[in-house]
Amino acid sequence: MGLLAAGIIVLLAFSMALSISVGAASINLGTVWEALFAFSPDSPDHAVIRELRLPRALAGALVGAFLAVSGAIMQGLTRNPLASPSIMGVTHGAAFALIIAIVFFPAISNIGMTLAAFTGAGLGVILVFTIGSLSKGGLTPAKLALAGVAIGGMLSSLSSAISLHFQVAKQMSFWYAGGLTATDWVSVHILLAAGVVGLTMALFISRSVTLLSLGDDVSKGLGQNTMVVKVLGVIVVFILTGAAVSVAGTVGFIGLVIPHIARFLVGTDYRLIIPVSALFGSLLLVLSDIGAKLLNAPFETPVGAITACIGVPFFLYLARNEGGRNL
Repeated sequence: MGLLAAGIIVLLAFSMALSISVGAASINLGTVWEALFAFSPDSPDHAVIRELRLPRALAGALVGAFLAVSGAIMQGLTRNPLASPSIMGVTHGAAFALIIAIVFFPAISNIGMTLAAFTGAGLGVILVFTIGSLSKGGLTPAKLALAGVAIGGMLSSLSSAISLHFQVAKQMSFWYAGGLTATDWVSVHILLAAGVVGLTMALFISRSVTLLSLGDDVSKGLGQNTMVVKVLGVIVVFILTGAAVSVAGTVGFIGLVIPHIARFLVGTDYRLIIPVSALFGSLLLVLSDIGAKLLNAPFETPVGAITACIGVPFFLYLARNEGGRNL
């Protein structure tokens, strides 16, 4: 585990440096090093790195970690290998709230948008769990997935209708496509604050999620209060996802793909799955952002399109094969 984590961290650091160096104007890695550790205020390249590219790389790493951890928590709580923030209605709820905020409060600040995203993510989670629980036979992984798809589709349709009616569709296209072009140091500070709370809570409940992933009966037999664990898990998901969506829009499939990779490498203990998922999620989104810059240079491809190209085949594989059922 130690060697794996160290290897991922080294690769992540190199990927972030590479992400900082590529863009509309390429900057060599030596200049990146100087800007980070020997900053010169008279150098235009140093200013671009410090004010634009460094916060973007940091935001990409944090958003990727948040989405991956959220997906891992959701898969553990629901014992559903297809659970993720993008599939379970969480990201659509956050995007819906952001559209409402932009339409009715056009002068809203970044903090206000983050609070709106949190509220929307919580709304999406509550709707999905409520509808799934009200169905005959109670909440099952399959019903949760169906409720998530239905609620996500409904919120997405409402978001489209509102954005078209109030003529903010072009403004909201960024959130639908997903991207890191608008990130700044304020975005990084928001993500760091959410990460301190969300990731700490995720690690705190990781052992309980491991027991819960074995089944409610097993978890209760070992003395776990399953309802408290589920509530804390839901809070973690909407804190992390709300912050991620408020900064990067609806970047999909990271929360679906990464937990499976982590589980394959370290087993079923969520005390290991969560930190490994965070590292791999960061790495995947930073690499995807590099691809977004280079694929159609000098124009940028939405990073959500890059992650979808990776995630859709993986999702179809999971949907076809039921071997990931034991989480």
